[in-house]
Amino acid sequence: EPLRVMHCHCPSCRKATGAAFATFVDYASDSVTFTGTGMKTYASSPGVTRRFCGECGSTISYQGDNWPDEINISLGFFDNPKVFTPQSHCYVKTALPWLHMDDGLPKVKTFSTEEQDGE
Repeated sequence: EPLRVMHCHCPSCRKATGAAFATFVDYASDSVTFTGTGMKTYASSPGVTRRFCGECGSTISYQGDNWPDEINISLGFFDNPKVFTPQSHCYVKTALPWLHMDDGLPKVKTFSTEEQDGE
């Protein structure tokens, strides 16, 4: 069972995915095991490890020192992504200005739930 499903608008996730924002399904890190071959990792910034498929380049996950007990799996990595429903937007403070977020989901300025955008 995921901890949360969210759209991330931070510049680091945009750069890592090549998209306007990234959608992640978050799990407890001890509940996730990767199998198979071809997975590559890199440090996208200090304290952040990202995984991607070395065969096709698809984004797999984000894991950071700020949340050591969680791993964020890219929605596109799942065979059946439609079973997950996004619950919020985070880092809307850095969202692209032309992106309209009129889906009714909560908007968090950064990742702190105390910092609501007020929309």
